[in-house]
Amino acid sequence: MVKIRLRRTGAKKQPTYRFVVADARAPRDGRFIEILGHYNPRTEPKTLEVDETKAKEWLAKGAQPSETVRRLFAEKGIVERGPVPTTKRAAKAKKS
Repeated sequence: MVKIRLRRTGAKKQPTYRFVVADARAPRDGRFIEILGHYNPRTEPKTLEVDETKAKEWLAKGAQPSETVRRLFAEKGIVERGPVPTTKRAAKAKKS
């Protein structure tokens, strides 16, 4: 499966990110297929640049965005936010 996710770049404690299309099995900062744009959360306002045509092409081909990428793309107007998915982990019961 192909995913659109963030790849961390930048110096220690100064993160910037790239939007990349990668195989789901590849490591976070490892092998990727294509770079779609970049994101810098440290600027005011946050810098968010995406090649919208490439992103829409990959989404049409079936690439699945990560939750963070979906939220950022929704801010940019590339995808609709949609419902918030439930987490895979079950809530731990309190011991009494």
